Amino acid sequence: MTQYLARLVGLAGAFSLLTAAAWAQNAGTQWTKDGYGYLQVRPDSVVQLDIRQPGQARTLLSKRQLTPAGQMAPLGVRRVALSDDGRRILLNTNTKKVWRYDTRGDYWVYDTGTKQLTQLGKGRPESSLMFAKFSPDGSKVAYVSGHNLFVENLADHAITQLTSDGTDKLINGTFDWVYEEELDCRDGFRWSPDGQHLAYWQLDATKTRNYLMLNTTEALYPFTVPVEYPVVGEDPSRCRVGVLAVSGGPTKWMDVPGDAVQHYIPRMEWAGPNELIIQQLNRRQNESRLMLCTAATGAVKTIYTETDKAWVNAKDEPVGWDWLKDGKSFVWASEKDGWRHLYQIDRTGKEKLLTPGSYDVISVESISEATGTIYFLASPTNATQRYLYKVPLKGGKAERVTPSSLSGTNSYEVSPNGKVALHRYGSASSYPVSDVVALPAHQRLSGGETPEQAKMMKVPKVEFFQVKTADGVTLDGWLVKPTTFDPAKKYPIVFMVYGEPASQTVTDNFGTGFNRLYQGSMADDGYIYASIENRGAPAPRGREFRKSIYHNIGALNIRDQAMGATEVLKNSWVDTSRVAVWGWSGGGSSTLSLLFQYPKIYKTGISIAAVDNQLNYDNIYQERYMGLLPEDKHFFVDNSPLAHAKNLRGNLLLVHGTGDDNVHYNNAEQMINELVKNGKTFQLMAYPNRTHGISEGEGTSKHLAATYTKFLKENCPPGGR
Repeated sequence: MTQYLARLVGLAGAFSLLTAAAWAQNAGTQWTKDGYGYLQVRPDSVVQLDIRQPGQARTLLSKRQLTPAGQMAPLGVRRVALSDDGRRILLNTNTKKVWRYDTRGDYWVYDTGTKQLTQLGKGRPESSLMFAKFSPDGSKVAYVSGHNLFVENLADHAITQLTSDGTDKLINGTFDWVYEEELDCRDGFRWSPDGQHLAYWQLDATKTRNYLMLNTTEALYPFTVPVEYPVVGEDPSRCRVGVLAVSGGPTKWMDVPGDAVQHYIPRMEWAGPNELIIQQLNRRQNESRLMLCTAATGAVKTIYTETDKAWVNAKDEPVGWDWLKDGKSFVWASEKDGWRHLYQIDRTGKEKLLTPGSYDVISVESISEATGTIYFLASPTNATQRYLYKVPLKGGKAERVTPSSLSGTNSYEVSPNGKVALHRYGSASSYPVSDVVALPAHQRLSGGETPEQAKMMKVPKVEFFQVKTADGVTLDGWLVKPTTFDPAKKYPIVFMVYGEPASQTVTDNFGTGFNRLYQGSMADDGYIYASIENRGAPAPRGREFRKSIYHNIGALNIRDQAMGATEVLKNSWVDTSRVAVWGWSGGGSSTLSLLFQYPKIYKTGISIAAVDNQLNYDNIYQERYMGLLPEDKHFFVDNSPLAHAKNLRGNLLLVHGTGDDNVHYNNAEQMINELVKNGKTFQLMAYPNRTHGISEGEGTSKHLAATYTKFLKENCPPGGR
């Protein structure tokens, strides 16, 4: 559920999510040791840029240096990393997707001393290496291949295989489908600070049943495509953490208390030369324990426990542990006081609040002991925006760093020295602009030019608003009026919805107001286009706003949407007989629920890749927000769109890819059966073998847009009346 959300919000989501995803998969910007330079991959070279010398680039690897001996073309570099001493450069090439991201590929090392370019993992299958990374001293590289761990000595390229029991179901150093999808776990091993050991996750998915997708188009006879997929109520994979020497030998497993099947371990890092720290969640995900583990003996001690009546979100920033240099304490995020705040926690579990106040820390951007500052994103007064704030490392009152003139969404990559940052700014009314700024003054050092393509682009005129519902809840929203708006006329309105805890739709960011599925201009054709943010969305409006949706996906969020729409429909220029709603993934589910539960409001709906029955979806996501079987089964059943299908009165278009490994096609088929049973007519568009993004295959995206546009125009005609 956490992926492909960009598709539901059009250009805005695509820009923000793809940017975040690119940074995540590249482990952030590769900065030089002094914090003033960073690496950049170009088509035929790798260069180093220095913030103090704008416009200048020093070539680290030329086209010739990137061309392997005996080959004519240079490597197509996807990612790059420097060893700490700067002597060696690690290059990731020829990458392939593992579900969402291209995390499999080939790796090469360029030695700046010997001028040699050498491929790693000789003898391993093509594009099979994952998450390769230098040892702390740069003398070795560790990687995963075929679900096993390997270490390669860069002096002679001797390879040591550290594990040999890895299979498709016994997974070393990486994760299964659901850990990747719902806990953002992909890279599953860590070098020890002294470079002598690796700590790694092992997942045993042998008891996880496969969902068999049916491929009916790529061969004369259909064949099944298995996906290890634990649905609601099914046990997760057994998970454990172990440590082994890079010279080889047995694994020392950490003696983590509790059933290894009925608990998750979403986070693990080294906490010192001989110690690990892990986060353990219970199956219900409402209890989080932080534990210190002795690497040599496996002994484990719980130092910090947090509980919540709803859930403790392991995906909240910071995603790891930001240890202070003395090694005695770290910075951790918690919502325990009703807001997402940062705490300093020592090895005994003693805590100190660093960011007091009635606001949420959205994400940590930098913890700099050199400057004694923590930089983080927040937006205390407007949940649709993002700004950089700072507090002293010892804690205190938050101070805004982003200038007041940059109203909208700001993102940063702060240099390790805490003195400069790569900054990007955009808003619903302005094209994104990138620059380099000095901190904390936010003085622009370079960049800031508006791209040429921005001057050619027609940006929707987005109006942000708030409504207070009949339940006394204030909700944010936006709308775009028709180009030739006449307040004396009535216009159709189309609501774009997501509605679940994985994404916001109401953000003051570039792309808000666009609809990539509509062929042409909605505003020019005479539609009002709008979106409302219900409770349960991950907006920085406090714990209660976000977690009131617990046990209530399909109920509370749907009522918020309907009550919010009711307020918008009171405007005299809205035609209440022409009201449409659409969404993708969780937004597809919300679309169905709105159409079925509030047929007097919504007359037309387009539901794409929806979870029609919450019992069909994966256990980590759905159980986090809805509870556990059998005691909480009624929440899943009663709040699923399937339970309300009999109430359909309007026009419905169902769209789904039959090769969707995330939200399986059986969701659509169960909905079809329920609608047929109740004599409800509707339209269906099934895309053979397309995944959750419905983008594979020639002409697919264009066809989906044409289908969407035709259905909308026929059932919710545009134009003022």
